[in-house]
Order: sequence, then C-alpha cells, then structure tokens
Amino acid sequence: MVRDRIDELIKLIDKANYEYYTLDKPTITDQEYDRYMQELLDLEEKYPDLKRDDSPTNRVGGQVIDEFKKVTHEIPMLSLGNVFNEDEIVAFDERVKKVVAQPKYVAELKIDGLSVSLLYKNGVLVRAATRGDGVTGEDITHNARTIKTIPLTIKKPIDIEVRGEIYMSKDSFNKLNESGENFANPRNAAAGSVRQLDSKVAASRNLDCFIYHLPDPEDYNIYTHEDALRFMKELGFNINPNNKKINDIKELLDYIDYWTLNRSTLPYEIDGIVIKVNDLNDQQKLGFTARNPKWATAYKFPAEEVLTRIKDIIFTVGRTGQVTPSADLEPVRVMGSVISRATLHNEDYVLAKDIRVGDVVAIKKAGDVIPEVVKVIKERRSGAEQKFQMTQTCPICHEKLTRKDDEAAYYCTNIHCPAKQQEKLIHFTSRHAMNIEGFGDRIIEDFYNLGYLKSYDDFYNLNKHKEELMKLEGFGTKSINNLLAEIENSKHNSLERLLFGLSIRHVGTKTADILARHFKTLDNLMAADFDSISNIKDIGPIIAKSVTQYFASEENRELIQRLKGHGINMVYLKEISQVTTEFTDKTFVLTGSLERFTRDEAKAKIESLGGLVTNSVSKKTDVVIAGQEAGSKLTKAQNLGIDIWNEEQFLNTLSKY
Repeated sequence: MVRDRIDELIKLIDKANYEYYTLDKPTITDQEYDRYMQELLDLEEKYPDLKRDDSPTNRVGGQVIDEFKKVTHEIPMLSLGNVFNEDEIVAFDERVKKVVAQPKYVAELKIDGLSVSLLYKNGVLVRAATRGDGVTGEDITHNARTIKTIPLTIKKPIDIEVRGEIYMSKDSFNKLNESGENFANPRNAAAGSVRQLDSKVAASRNLDCFIYHLPDPEDYNIYTHEDALRFMKELGFNINPNNKKINDIKELLDYIDYWTLNRSTLPYEIDGIVIKVNDLNDQQKLGFTARNPKWATAYKFPAEEVLTRIKDIIFTVGRTGQVTPSADLEPVRVMGSVISRATLHNEDYVLAKDIRVGDVVAIKKAGDVIPEVVKVIKERRSGAEQKFQMTQTCPICHEKLTRKDDEAAYYCTNIHCPAKQQEKLIHFTSRHAMNIEGFGDRIIEDFYNLGYLKSYDDFYNLNKHKEELMKLEGFGTKSINNLLAEIENSKHNSLERLLFGLSIRHVGTKTADILARHFKTLDNLMAADFDSISNIKDIGPIIAKSVTQYFASEENRELIQRLKGHGINMVYLKEISQVTTEFTDKTFVLTGSLERFTRDEAKAKIESLGGLVTNSVSKKTDVVIAGQEAGSKLTKAQNLGIDIWNEEQFLNTLSKY
C-alpha cells in the first residue's frame, strides 16, 4: 500500500514537473505540488527502503561526493567548427552541396552553457557526464538530478543516451549574484554549479537544460535530425521551441538575421546559431574531420565592442620567449564576461594604432578569442596620455630582448628565463600535448619555484619526491597519487602529442601530426635533414628550419634521451600496419570501460593493425569489444550475432602482433 502511494506520488510530481518546466503549461497549483512533495518526503523518511533512485526528492540535493569520476564517452562528443559571417555560411552550404545535391538543415539556437551527456537504463537516469575533452568527461549525476528540466525517468523504459546543454537563465544568474556570489556570466555560473561536490549547491542554483542530440538514432529507426528532436520531446526531454527546419540558404540567413536582432528577448544567453544537415544518411556521407562533423557548423554572433580605459600597458612572456604587450583595462563586461586585460599583439600594432596609456579604447571579444583593442577614441584624449614604448628587457629575467628581422615580435633569448620555462611546462601538460590533468598554472608555478620542475623530464621524476609533495599545503595522498597516475598514463601517448608538447617553434597540433605520420618515430625525425622535411606537403622551409634547428641542439637531444629513459613512447601509434592481422579490414565497435586502455589508446591499437573503429553497431560490424558496464551496443551485437570480445580476448589478440 505504501509502495503504491509512493509510486503514485512520483508519477504525479513527474507529470507536474514536465508540464511546468518543459511544456510551460502547469495543471496543478503550487500548493498541490508542495503537498505531494511533502507527503513523498515523509513516506521516504519513514520507509527509507522504499525510496526509488528516480524519486523527485533527489532534486533537492544532499548527496556529497569525494571527487568527480572520469567517464569515457562511447561516442566522442565532438566540437563544432565555427563560421563568423554570411560569406562563410554560404561557403559551408556550398561544401555540403558538393556531396548532397539539395540539403535541408535544422537551425538551432546555440545555448551559452556547457555540454552534457545523459544516459538512461530502462528509462531511468543512471549517469550524467560533462563533455571534457570529447572522449573523457566527468560524472556529474548527483548534480544533474537536481535540474528540474532533466527527467529522472523518461516515458519509455528504454536504454538511451541523449546530449544537450546545461545553462543558467538570466534571471537565475542575476539572483545568484545579488545573493553575494560573483560570477562573470551565466555560463561560468552554470559550469561552476555542476562541478560542486555537494549537490545542494547545484540544487540552489536553479539550472536548466535543453536536449539537442541523439547519438544513436539508428537504434530507434530515426532518419532525420528533425525526427530525433521530436522523438526526444515525446520521451519527455526539454527541446528548444525555437528550432526550425530550413529548406534553403535564404531561409537560413533570415533565421540568423532574426535571432541576431532578437536574442536579447530570450530569457537565457545564446552566442550563435547551430546549423545541422537534417537527413542522417546525408550526415554519414559528409562525415567528419579529425575534430568536427562536416555536416554541422556554428555561426558565432558578431563581436561586441565596448569602450573602456587603458590603465597601463604591461608585458608578458610566452613559452617561445615572445614578449607581448597587453592592455591593463578598467574592468568592463563584454559578451557576458568581465574583461580587465586585452592583447596588443606587438610593437608595430600599438604604434600603428597609436595606443597610449590613459586612452579610451574600443575592445571586442569574439567567442572564446582573447579580447583585443580594436581602436582608440582619440577625441576623448585629455593630453595626459602616455605614449607607448616597447620594453627592451625581459620583464621577468631582465635580459636584453631580441627582435628578429622578419618579425614584429621581440623575444627573450635567455633559455633559463623562469617565465618562459613555466609557460613551456604548462604547455607540455595541456590537453592537445601530453594531456596530464591536474596541473594548473599555480601548481606548476609552485613546483617550479620549489625546484621540483625545471624541465619536461622532471614530471617523470616527481614520483621520487612523493613523500615530500604530500606534505605541501593543499596536497595529500589522494591528489598526489592522481597526479602521478596521470603522468604515468602520458607515457603511452602517440608521438604527435609529444612533438606538440616540446614547444618546437611553428609546430602546432596539425604539423606535429603530419611529421609524426611521415617519419613514424622520433629517431627518424631527428635524423632527417632540412630538404627531407621541407619537401613534405603542408610543411615548407620555415617549419623545416625550426625543426632541424631544434634537434641540432645538443641540449634538446639530451632531453629526448632522458625522456626515452623514462619510457615515453616515441612512435606514431596511428600508422596502419601493412601486415595482414586479425584486425585487417574489419570493423570494430568499442563499448563499456576498458581497464588497460583508454578509448583513444584502444582505437589507435586497432587502427595500427589495419582495423576500422566506428561508433555504431550494424550488420557491417565484425567485432564488438565489450568492457565493463557495456550498454545497448552489446545487446544489439548479441541480437545481430556479431562476434564479441572481452578485454582479455582483445589483449590476447593484440599480443600476437
């Protein structure tokens, strides 16, 4: 009898939440809602063994976790490419038309929040995770359960993953800051809220969520993005009502123009428009780049310009030693962020615009780009402004700067400059380099000043100082163990990550991948001469000169030997084997969590032996590799009679090669 009443109350409350928060059409009064909720709370307190995991009382928070666990996304959460004007939108449409004769699109408001993946088992929310780096995110389930527009139970008892955006409305943001908090914009407030260990904090922040993506539509016999949105809405998810099917480029431009003018009327922040090809088969034909789908893009609204005053011009040192002038500004809000610093690029830029200390200037910030000074309001000058003068010495080590003949930039050439060394160490741990999580700028600065980190190989010596590090303020056994584990994991990265992490001048992520793919090992690259490097497509003489000079340095060659001694991988792991293996020409799908590999590592191993890794199980799939907590992909593979390997079988097969 009590169980039946609990079930009935949950059904009533869930229905009320859906009608109020998703449909905006409440059918019961606030008093009735409060009465149902209080009755449910009383029953669950009296009969705790009858409390359900999907009870709406979980929304009030109260769960406190020790740390955020890592989550591997079965299907990577890719970012979108950006376009910034009408010409680029038309160019995107033309690229699509080279593959799809008459494409139809769906245009959606680009909510300014943070991406989330929601996983349901038998219709019940079991996991929510952040995007992270697209492959690995963080488990935020305890906080997601407090968001009223995220259903705890959907309307069909199915296994499904959906993706969307957690955000904070303008009204909630204003109330939060009025209460004494000091967030720069709603996006930062939302991100800070979902990363609270105590879910009561998230519950108090009144977050919202729109759902916009179904990663496995074929599992539900869905063939257009429009139908996927409709299907998810029928399940009870909150779908943005302003999405629109677009038939041609004129309709698309009209939609963008409308929301460019009217975005201020929305109760939440948007920073652009997302454009997606509607037909899912057309999406498959268009495919992906290494980072982005080719069938979608994000139009970013024009940069907003605001006026402020330059209080001072300061100089900073980057990892290459370049000394850059920056404007120290009177704080001003631009596109939702409070800005107090803007780049001035270099000496020539400042002199050409005649930028002076004390000037009133216009600054802009487009998307995530660093704010910059775009013009001086010279009619506002009082005569007290101070003309700019480029520093001739490094602001940190005070060594004399050098300006290269073919560049506008000045460089600190002191190889022992502390600022330059710290910036290089920070870069080495960054996401697209060695991806060593846990090392923020402050930690690296502290470890540098304490003498633990001076060179890249010092990261791999930190285990020798474990006991000392655990005694430092703000550290403990758990945090140091996590750092050391991340360092150990980084030894298995593919060569291109190491190349990018070494801060070789002119070598970005794309160039690092080209070099690693071409030479296959670091030894081969180190032995290469200028001509063999410069003749590679997309490389050229400037990069070739920089790379050969880097490896000609005895100090750099000794560093490489030390890294080798620590067991750092120096081989390109993505190269496809020419030997026929049990992986050759077979299609694999990875599902669940593997103990010995990250998803990227397993994918690289398979591809290196001639296999292809895809995201979806179909009749064309040859093998599904199932780790712990394998989901609907495993069930589908079993139903189709596809060969299934566990991790041990995967390891045994790899060991043959």
